[in-house]
Amino acid sequence: MTSWQVVRIVAGTFVLLSLALGIPGSPIFVSQWWLAFTAFVGANLLQSGLTKWCLMESILRKLGVQSGC
Repeated sequence: MTSWQVVRIVAGTFVLLSLALGIPGSPIFVSQWWLAFTAFVGANLLQSGLTKWCLMESILRKLGVQSGC
């Protein structure tokens, strides 16, 4: 698996989990503040799309995960 695939899997998992924890109708609802985490992940995805740089991908490459380029 390449670094860009891992980043997208982790981002998607974070978004789904934070929505499940932040939406009042969810069976695992904790607090609406979890929606701020959803916004944080979205902002990071937007930033990485515009700048073509992602901190998590850089960290994964240093850990030996194959680059997706």
